[in-house]
Amino acid sequence: MSEADPIKRLVLAFSRLPGIGEKTATRLAFFTLNADESVSHDLAEALIEARQKVRLCSSCCTLTEQDPCRLCSDARRDESVICVVESVQSLFAIEATGEFRGRYHVLHGLLSPLDGVGPEQLHLKQLLPRLKTVHEVIVATSPSVEGEATALYLQRLCAPFDVRVTRIASGVPMGSDLEYTDQVTLARALEGRREL
Repeated sequence: MSEADPIKRLVLAFSRLPGIGEKTATRLAFFTLNADESVSHDLAEALIEARQKVRLCSSCCTLTEQDPCRLCSDARRDESVICVVESVQSLFAIEATGEFRGRYHVLHGLLSPLDGVGPEQLHLKQLLPRLKTVHEVIVATSPSVEGEATALYLQRLCAPFDVRVTRIASGVPMGSDLEYTDQVTLARALEGRREL
C-alpha cells in the first residue's frame, strides 16, 4: 500500500485515538469499509458536527453545545460548592453517582512539569473569579503524583479567598481484598477513616 492509500490513511487515523493500537485500528477501518455506507457517513457527520458545535463552557470549562452549560444553568445546584476535576470524563463519573449537587470546574489536565504541563496549561484563570463567591472547593483529582501536586497547587491558589478546600477520599475499593491492596492505598484508607 502506498502512502496515499486510503485504507492505510484510515488505519492511521484510527490509530491516533487513545487506546487504539494498530490491530484495533485496522479492525475499525475494515469494519467501516465493509459496513453499510450510512455507518461511515453517520460517523463522519457526527465527528464534524461535534467539532463544530461543542465548545468549552465559559464558566466551568466542560464541553458543551450551549454556553453556559446545562449544569451551570441549573438554578437547583448549589453555587457555593465547586468540585474541581481533571477531565470531562471525571465530571461525568461524579455526576453519574447522583450524590453531588454543586457546580464543577474542569482543569483539562493535571500539573506535570516533566510533561511540560504547568499551571498555564490548565484552565485555572477561569476558576479564580469563581472563588470569590464559593464556600468550599472539592478537589477531585486522581490519587497520583500529578493529582496530588495539582491538589496542593489548588489549595495554595484558594488560600487568599478564605475558601474551605477539601479532597475526595481515597482508599480501598469496594469488593477488593486487603491482601492485594498496595501500601499507599491502605495508608490512605487508614488516614481517611471515619466513624461508623
